[in-house]
Amino acid sequence: MAKTKQLSVTVDNKPGAAAEIVRTLGNAKVNILALAAWVEGPSGTVTVIVEDARRAKKALDEARIAYTETAVDQVELANKPGALAKTLDQLAAKGVNLNMIYATATKGGKKAVAVYAAAAEAAKAATA
Repeated sequence: MAKTKQLSVTVDNKPGAAAEIVRTLGNAKVNILALAAWVEGPSGTVTVIVEDARRAKKALDEARIAYTETAVDQVELANKPGALAKTLDQLAAKGVNLNMIYATATKGGKKAVAVYAAAAEAAKAATA
């Protein structure tokens, strides 16, 4: 499992909100490795994992787009039925309580990627 940083931006629930963020990053030549977004009423959240977090933060700062940075874990697994369940069972057996998770794979691809954040106490126990 690899440690990485996730940048999260709170946006208004309106057309183009996510586009502004990804356009800002694209214009700064920042490659987005993962993106998840959701809406809760009048606002939403866009989270990204990028190839160059330093460059991404600089671009967001210059565009005056507020963000939060969160440490997350990223795990690569086989793109086959049950692989994610096996990984989550292993985390549960270590007492890891997930606060957030998202995963993706391409159809026909051999690998999938899951990104998760765990409660701080459980994360410490899992690495001990």
